[in-house]
Amino acid sequence: MTAHRQLLIPTSYSVVLAVSGTHLINDLIQFLLPALYPVLKSQYALSYFQLGLLTLAQQITACVLQPVMGLYGDLRPKPYMLAISMAVVAVGVLMLGLAGSFGMLLAASAVLGIGSALFHPEASRVCRMASGGRFGFAQSSFQVGGNTGTALGPLAAALFVLPLGQISTVWFGLLAVVGVMILIRIAGWFTEHQKALKAAGTPRVEASRLPRSRLILAFAVIGALLLSKFVFIETFKSYYTFFLIERFGMEIRQAQTILFIFLGAVALGTFFGGPIGDRIGRRRVIWVSIVGALPFALLLPHANLAGVIALSIAVGLILSSAFSAIVVYAQELMPQKVGMVAGFVFGFAFGVGALGAAILGGLADMIGMQQVFNYLSALLFLGFLTALLPDVE
Repeated sequence: MTAHRQLLIPTSYSVVLAVSGTHLINDLIQFLLPALYPVLKSQYALSYFQLGLLTLAQQITACVLQPVMGLYGDLRPKPYMLAISMAVVAVGVLMLGLAGSFGMLLAASAVLGIGSALFHPEASRVCRMASGGRFGFAQSSFQVGGNTGTALGPLAAALFVLPLGQISTVWFGLLAVVGVMILIRIAGWFTEHQKALKAAGTPRVEASRLPRSRLILAFAVIGALLLSKFVFIETFKSYYTFFLIERFGMEIRQAQTILFIFLGAVALGTFFGGPIGDRIGRRRVIWVSIVGALPFALLLPHANLAGVIALSIAVGLILSSAFSAIVVYAQELMPQKVGMVAGFVFGFAFGVGALGAAILGGLADMIGMQQVFNYLSALLFLGFLTALLPDVE
């Protein structure tokens, strides 16, 4: 459908809220793995590099599968795929709780990643369908659900997982069951919505008007921006607690609480980024987001504890506002393939973030985590490539 036609369809807030809620459940469960890293490191005598491999196993499946599943959904929409994805997540978290070796932890990580790969492109498409033309708002609402789940991960770890141990993650499978029930209802709405559009004779979506060379350049720049953002964020998610412990001699629970604050800032920034992009343009939001976070990121490794907390909040708020804008901007480049594009953005972001975290984990084994955080902010200089993005608005 054209953008104009989409605006005539009212926003279905209940659907957007429901999908956002299941995104919270998915990402909360996904984050149980990195939240367990301090426990797993000591229990299984793992190196930082091995922890990075667990992140890579979880995310590389998403990197490979999400664009494929997104394209498949564009060609043959499957309303119940979302419910199936959450069932796979339930299996993954059960495996995580019962794993007794590094190999089993790798397998559990991969299954969790497969569930996430099935979930994200289809959930993003459903939110866009329910947006009523408010694409930035719907994408931000979807993303803030996930980021809230990620932020709650270290809090859940501090309150439940760390005191009760690895086996306690099994109980989070009950949340996945709740998610399956919600997504079965969403599948019913999806089916009725498609029937209504077909009955209304909705016109086909126009293909991109940009020449192929400009599209290739635009997606190359988007890839570089995603690399800078997600390697930075994924490194914080995986190793920020170790940085705080190494730098300030903190206990694990204190470090997890500060990680929760950072991830809460990420969730808040994500929520505002989409609606602001609807108003002022997504390219401007991308500019301000990635480049605006740079000075705070440069100062962070050298500040005292209060300064580190304050600067991490600023970085989380500013940097995270870009993602919803990037997703919707990329979909506007290829409006006839919104599922595939969402799958590419999510998949590439997760994959490159995990690969970067694994590499930096290996580097931390050699030079220390504090030194890695000293170098990390250099990634954000890639934000200046935003100047090469075409104006499609």
